[in-house]
Amino acid sequence: MTTAQHYNGLKSAYHAAKINEFYGPDIDVSEGTATLTLAMDERFFHSLGAAHGSVYFKMLDDAAFFACMSLETEFVILTNSFTTYLTRPISEGSMTAIGKVLNQSKTQFIAESVVYDDQQREIGRGNGIFARTKTTLDLLDGYHT
Repeated sequence: MTTAQHYNGLKSAYHAAKINEFYGPDIDVSEGTATLTLAMDERFFHSLGAAHGSVYFKMLDDAAFFACMSLETEFVILTNSFTTYLTRPISEGSMTAIGKVLNQSKTQFIAESVVYDDQQREIGRGNGIFARTKTTLDLLDGYHT
């Protein structure tokens, strides 16, 4: 399998996730990084008319997670812990989250991500620890090369 096939498989798996039918995000994956974009929608808002914190978490966690997955070609990884910081509300335009791997070992990855609004202002950031499982990538829904 080529690196490009692996990245395309990850993108396919991301779009196959049922939750993404609701959110409709887009993803790009490259070595040690992932970029996600999401257009704002009122369905994502809390009662004050801005994006709920869960939307920030999803974007940040997904960006960091797929940055890690870009470096793992055999096994699925899982989020062990993820810390999220919300720094600015958003209610229009789109969110762009960029995840990067900071460190990896045989059993885990450490990654961070930052999410921006359309004016390139940081609106949130997060970091997490991700662990390899014993589940092979071929069992991941939507992953095909």
